[in-house]
Amino acid sequence: MQCPYCNDKESKVIDSRHIDSKSIRRRRECESCRKRFTTYEKIETTPVMVIKKDKSRECFDREKIKYGILKSCEKRPVPMEKIENILVHIENEINKGFVEEIETKKIGEMVMEELKSLDEVAYVRFASVYRQFKDINTFVNELKSILIEKGE
Repeated sequence: MQCPYCNDKESKVIDSRHIDSKSIRRRRECESCRKRFTTYEKIETTPVMVIKKDKSRECFDREKIKYGILKSCEKRPVPMEKIENILVHIENEINKGFVEEIETKKIGEMVMEELKSLDEVAYVRFASVYRQFKDINTFVNELKSILIEKGE
């Protein structure tokens, strides 16, 4: 595995943990610069096609979801490990369903559900972009629904 810091190809595994039945998280240390980094191994599965709003299709891209989550969690106290767990959970749910195609709407709902329980501000940020809030009233209504769910 190539070191992301010095590009050396020699590293040793310090710790391995199963994330789920299809993924392993490995902590590595570069033999050259001694910096540590994390890698993930997962079983390659049949690609899932994502049906977009305009009915076009493209291959499922985990990085697109990760980018959206990272943007919504920006400057929030959300550890990368939690974001990675969300990504793994969403991928597992999609693969568990043995689906060949999934709508972006379903993926967006899954992300929002995960963010709602993780960080309410990140949830509202993601929802405002995903649901394309048109005005302040839509935004306020979403905040009210969160408060009602919390019983406040």
